[in-house]
Amino acid sequence: MTIRNVLFVGTGNSARSIMAEAYMNHAGRGLYRAFSAGNAPVGEVNPLTLEVLRDVGVRPRNLSSTSWELFALPAAPKMDLVITLCNEVKGLTPPVWPGAPKMHHWPLSDPSEAGISLGRKKAGYLDVFAQVRQHVDALLLQDPPLGALMEHAARGEVIAVDT
Repeated sequence: MTIRNVLFVGTGNSARSIMAEAYMNHAGRGLYRAFSAGNAPVGEVNPLTLEVLRDVGVRPRNLSSTSWELFALPAAPKMDLVITLCNEVKGLTPPVWPGAPKMHHWPLSDPSEAGISLGRKKAGYLDVFAQVRQHVDALLLQDPPLGALMEHAARGEVIAVDT
């Protein structure tokens, strides 16, 4: 089975795209390798993003805020799928990525607009993670081998998988 590379693209690459990268690597391990980038990266992952990932049981590993230009370089991994996560990025002309990946758009809300209080901000980040989970899980269910395994697991059935 071929591992598919997915690039999640946001504006600042500090929240939505980072959550999508981390969750796809968590849920799609063995079938998908996820990356994230921004057209105007802020240079660091938002601490609330990392907190929310830990709270929902996704280990935040090797996450960083990077430019989408890095994925247009000759040495960059070839993407099979590029998913934009905000309308601002969807309307921009992206770099030319090697391999002519399929393009999708998931319009996720911006968690930084959730409010001023820490409680409201965290609730906004949790809401965005729920949106990410819903989209990633739907994408994984479209993958025939993984979709079948997830359906068996949902019914409580144990299936042996060769690795």
